[in-house]
Amino acid sequence: MLLQIPDILTADEVAQCRAVLEASPWVDGRVTAGDQAAGAKHNLQIPEESETARELGVVILRALARSPAFNSAVLPLRVLPPMFNRYDRAMTYGYHVDNSIRAIPGTGGMRMRADVSTTIFLSDPGDYDGGELIVEDTYGTKSVKLPAGHAVVYPSSSLHQVSPVTRGSRWASFFFTQSMVRDDGLRAVLYDLDMAIIDLRQELGDGHHAVLSLVNHYHNLLRRWAEV
Repeated sequence: MLLQIPDILTADEVAQCRAVLEASPWVDGRVTAGDQAAGAKHNLQIPEESETARELGVVILRALARSPAFNSAVLPLRVLPPMFNRYDRAMTYGYHVDNSIRAIPGTGGMRMRADVSTTIFLSDPGDYDGGELIVEDTYGTKSVKLPAGHAVVYPSSSLHQVSPVTRGSRWASFFFTQSMVRDDGLRAVLYDLDMAIIDLRQELGDGHHAVLSLVNHYHNLLRRWAEV
């Protein structure tokens, strides 16, 4: 399931991220790529364990915590500390798949499974040409380029790329989540059911038997499918 989430960051949070990033040193993005992906990757990143990454990571994680759409779609169990990348003119990241297992920084070697990938755009589309996130999934190929503060979530198992930037600079935060429900198809079922419940609650009220019945089914499915 590929889902766009508008305004996951406020305008003030985007401005804060940009100001901190503009004053911070960047390194070659290949330092976080696997052996195969490194050959396709040409971008810049903020060092994962830098003070900048820690400071802005808190901003991102707080935004995720208050986002009903993110939590409904992703059902997060663990979130890898957010990272930050930059694509200047002629930079790109060719087709690749994200690593399935990630080491969690600062945990002494604890690892997590990457089920869902997220990109939060920190540049507006008018600031650069190219730089689209292109994701291949079972429903075809999708091209995503969103306003600053907006996010896209998609299965980490998807083949995807960032197309070459031909003008300007594309800045973003990206990170990986281990979901309580590892199967993307099952997460999509739960998300669709949750959206239907929200609509019915608004139409019928929380106490209506049909609403209560669907809530019961949602939690019983989550109980059956979740790994915690």
